[in-house]
Amino acid sequence: MNSDQLYIGIMSGTSLDGVDVVLVDFAGDCPTLLATALLPYPAALRSELAAISQPGDNEIERLGLLEADLADVYASAVETLLKKSGHQPEQIQAIGCHGQTIRHRPNGRQPFSYQIGDMHRLAMLTGIRVVGDFRRKDIAFGGQGAPLVPAFHQAIFADSTKGRCILNIGGIANITLLLPHQQLLGFDTGPGNCLLDNWIELQQGKTYDADGAYAASGQLQPELLSQLFSDPYFAQTGPKSTGREYFQLNWLHTHLAGRNYQPADVQRTLCQFSAGTMALAISKYAVSEVFVCGGGAKNRQLLADLQQLLPQCRISITDELGVDADYVEAMAFAWLALAYDLRIPGNVPAVTGARQALVLGQEFLPY
Repeated sequence: MNSDQLYIGIMSGTSLDGVDVVLVDFAGDCPTLLATALLPYPAALRSELAAISQPGDNEIERLGLLEADLADVYASAVETLLKKSGHQPEQIQAIGCHGQTIRHRPNGRQPFSYQIGDMHRLAMLTGIRVVGDFRRKDIAFGGQGAPLVPAFHQAIFADSTKGRCILNIGGIANITLLLPHQQLLGFDTGPGNCLLDNWIELQQGKTYDADGAYAASGQLQPELLSQLFSDPYFAQTGPKSTGREYFQLNWLHTHLAGRNYQPADVQRTLCQFSAGTMALAISKYAVSEVFVCGGGAKNRQLLADLQQLLPQCRISITDELGVDADYVEAMAFAWLALAYDLRIPGNVPAVTGARQALVLGQEFLPY
């Protein structure tokens, strides 16, 4: 792909930790990451986003306010990025913005996936054209609407001689399987950080388990681990996707009912569980290398568990391939905005289950 201009990608994922924003140059044969910024969510906004992800009172009123608040945060992140890079809004071709997922129901009577953030307001505030609403067209054509990053992973990470897996560990984990001379595959494996984050916040008031230290302090509980694995999601084959509104504290408490585990032991077991669901999915394919991106790439205990479960694979992070593990997904949505402009399909039917390849996204103009 070639472009005369620069693209910004914005990603706010299921970990609810904040906004990743990147400036990417697509002029060459390989995309170049020119600048990055991370804007953590204010505590009140993070709390509201977590609450709106579950059924509650007065949702429409709360949603309207959150849409505007998110646009303001996204615009602030873009402003920070442009100041850091020394670029002006008129130099940017478009912003590709994923939005914040609050519900993902791909298997209901009427499948849907809902990402919020007022894209019209974002375009107005930044003065830059926005491409958003990437998931709903795929769902309209029978797909899951997720994951959408595998096409980008293939474009920049594929190796013609090696079976390679790109593992994104956000709140939910997903894999992209890059197998030489085979169909591109990918799907959500299940919980990444979401249960780990929820549990440590409940027990210690922290938003995440730094380096997996809390998990490392506990003892694995095999009976609980087996119970967690009994969820039918893990027996399903792809295409499949899920969300943090499914794998959340109520789900966990159902499995803890009637048992009296030490909190640190629960965290240790959740860490092994997340790693185990990823390993279960990856082990079914001829993969020799696993490159990790997303917030989970910083969890040492999680990666150690994953390596122990996949001894046949070399586990590393995407920095080794030249792309900062923190910003792979944001780059993917800059790429999806570019794909929209070039009328190139952004979904992969074998991944999402859609009936056909589709140009994804909707344009929001700043005037």
